[in-house]
Amino acid sequence: QAAAGVAGVIKMVQAMTAGMVPPTLHVDVPSTRVDWSTGAVELITEARNWPETGRARRAAVSSFGISGTNAHIILEDAPPLEAPQEAPTVELPVVPWVVSGHSVEALHAQIEQLTDAAEDLPRLDVGVTLASRAALRHR
Repeated sequence: QAAAGVAGVIKMVQAMTAGMVPPTLHVDVPSTRVDWSTGAVELITEARNWPETGRARRAAVSSFGISGTNAHIILEDAPPLEAPQEAPTVELPVVPWVVSGHSVEALHAQIEQLTDAAEDLPRLDVGVTLASRAALRHR
């Protein structure tokens, strides 16, 4: 019961993201007790594209739990994200690479692997990765 409405919220967020208006479930024939020809309310019987109005999309989600729990929420599109600005690149002249191993042989093998791959790797990223590794006995 605590989750009443969660599935409806998830469905509507996905519909808003996809730009589709989902159909009203379990309604084959609209009620004759409502004059559907007046007003701006209608039952959606088939999925359709969400109309572009120049305003944020809004949707209401209501859910009623079996024990009487009711949930109602109004969702609105988030404003569009601004394109992230490219961070300036700073080329560091020297980046320490901290290398260690369980034995002298393991240390030398690590150094050899790094030397072979050094041309293709970003120096700063390698330095940060190596600095976060365990400091072993031989350095």
